[in-house]
Amino acid sequence: MLLPLPLAGAYDYRLGPGIEAGEGDFLRVPLGRRSAIGVLWGPATDDVDPAKLKDVTERLDVLPLPDVSRRFVDWVAGYTLAAPGAVLKMAMSVPDALQPPVAPPPAYVAKKKLPDDLRLTAPRQRVIEAAWAPLPATELARVAGVGVSVIKGLAQAGALEMVARPAATTSPGEPDWRRPGPDFSEDQAKIGAELRTMVSTGFAVALLEGVTGSGKTEVYFEAVAEALAQGKQALVLLPEIALSAQWLDRFAQRFGVAPVAWHSDLTQARRRDVWRDVAAGRARVVVGARSALFLPFPDLGLIVVDEEHDASYKQEEGVAYHARDMAVVRARLGGFPAVLASATPSLETLANAQAGRYRLLHLPARHGGAPLPDVGLIDLRRTPPARRSWLAPPLVEAVQKALDAGEQALLFLNRRGYAPLTLCRTCGHRLQCPNCTAWLVEHRQQGRLQCHHCGLVSVLPKACPSCGSEEQMVPCGPGVERVAEEAAQRFPEARLAVMASDTLTGPDAAARLVAQMARHEIDLLVGTQVVAKGHHFPMLTLVGVVDADLGLGGGDLRAGERTFQLLTQVAGRAGRAAHPGRVMLQTFQPEHPVMGALASGDAQRFYTTEANERRSAGMPPFGRLAALIVSGPDAAQVDGAAAQLARRAPKGEGIDVLGPAPAPLHFLRGRHRRRLLLKTERRINLQDLLRPWLASVKTLGAVRIQVDVDPYSFF
Repeated sequence: MLLPLPLAGAYDYRLGPGIEAGEGDFLRVPLGRRSAIGVLWGPATDDVDPAKLKDVTERLDVLPLPDVSRRFVDWVAGYTLAAPGAVLKMAMSVPDALQPPVAPPPAYVAKKKLPDDLRLTAPRQRVIEAAWAPLPATELARVAGVGVSVIKGLAQAGALEMVARPAATTSPGEPDWRRPGPDFSEDQAKIGAELRTMVSTGFAVALLEGVTGSGKTEVYFEAVAEALAQGKQALVLLPEIALSAQWLDRFAQRFGVAPVAWHSDLTQARRRDVWRDVAAGRARVVVGARSALFLPFPDLGLIVVDEEHDASYKQEEGVAYHARDMAVVRARLGGFPAVLASATPSLETLANAQAGRYRLLHLPARHGGAPLPDVGLIDLRRTPPARRSWLAPPLVEAVQKALDAGEQALLFLNRRGYAPLTLCRTCGHRLQCPNCTAWLVEHRQQGRLQCHHCGLVSVLPKACPSCGSEEQMVPCGPGVERVAEEAAQRFPEARLAVMASDTLTGPDAAARLVAQMARHEIDLLVGTQVVAKGHHFPMLTLVGVVDADLGLGGGDLRAGERTFQLLTQVAGRAGRAAHPGRVMLQTFQPEHPVMGALASGDAQRFYTTEANERRSAGMPPFGRLAALIVSGPDAAQVDGAAAQLARRAPKGEGIDVLGPAPAPLHFLRGRHRRRLLLKTERRINLQDLLRPWLASVKTLGAVRIQVDVDPYSFF
């Protein structure tokens, strides 16, 4: 029995009297003083005295976890060095879905012929008129403006008929794969046909690369259509499903119905229904965040990872995994294709395509012949903004010109809030999170200070906590709210909106803002990286990047790659329809290779340079990395465990261990953090080095050692 807990492994149990079960069945078992639900993983080990075995108490009346899902759990656990039960917990993320479905309350509908002796009062008349279609008693009472007792009285009098209601389902209907797609260019039609063929030929991986606006979504819909034609389920991963209203509209236009969505903003009841519909095969197409990979698909035939380069596919906490890579593994285990789509592929995916492991499918032009936007650099050393401003004169002029022409403009700054730092003018004291190595970010619209790492919220103090000076705390640097404040002052006639994760209260708010932008009810949009998530705004012709250098520093292995990808995606929002686009990047480093590649449009030059630097340093994708993060509330214990790890580090040709050293965020959520980095040649199996190394170290107290194979960030 494997339980969804971070335990050492599976536990042996004995099937209780009258209980029959097979592998994959969900069983209730005793665990200490409580009971737990787990999955029958396989035969017992026979390592436990039969007299000590506890009996399984119940087999749950639910479909078993598919064999391919169990193999996927084992594979992920083995690769990430996580406890198998911790991975299983992600596949059992909705415990309510394992309980017997609760029958929906009965509904009432008015009979065609009312009893002759029925006394019709005004309230009763309203009920009869409202009950033309079946409604539950509470809902019918609400619509008619009466009490539930009126409903029951009419039912007893024979005027209302009680009818059973079907069980809830999340399926919006069967997607119609026969519906014709859009008119394709020659390149699009050719690649669409190749993707259809892949779906019919078993496991393969394709990189669908194309410039922003080239129609990648509509092209990979051809693969989705083929999977549906073969009676298979399909999964599309998006980096932020809650911000993808336009994608959902495109899907509905292509297939006649919306897909089934899976993301963190769903209610618990909705998640329960989705989990059940996926397990029963009723959910034909699921679009979701990275956790959708662990849903119990019985007949999955395709996975698409859209915006495969996006950093949000990497889970940093708990089981550390990259959904893009695990999607490829899930496809291989299931014997079907995976499609990785992006205008700015990750270097790892490009290297696999260039080595022939992935098929490369390239869309070189925008759909409909729209040209790519012109990209220009504003050297802030030569034309700086005015004092206490953040927009340089050339950018201000360009925005005004776009607004005067009746077009839309976007100002982009990938920094939430009003200001990233608040300090005292008198003594220089900086407001820092007490739980993290991070400054508190001012969010002026909400009237608060917030730590973006642990979530701590506080109010802006009237007096300096250090020197006691009053009214001396001032914001330093711009956040997106501060840029919006300046833009409102400079362009008072423009209809302005802010688009950031802090200002969007959920999927509906995001959809409304995107729709307003598409209808040109907004002239000037100020936003963070959420604006770069595949949105299509036909009248957006100007993109101004307030701080193009943000993200290039900090010593991150992928700093240049991430900056290039993000700015390319943001630039791709401009000029996607009839009106040509223009992009202006404010930078203090116009000579930086990233800026040169963006200005020239030569992405290949950037990727070649980046790959050569990584190759010479033996860094991914040409070498392998694993991070070990030692953390705990006691700094001395953390240092002791880190030193012990360093002393027992593996040695050998092609193996290097760096550290221990304080992590960049060396104090996070009240825990001190030290980092070691295992760096090896690609030929070396990291897991074979890590397992005995970790087993050789005993930690004290609350010290934890987290392993991150293939780390994506280095905080």
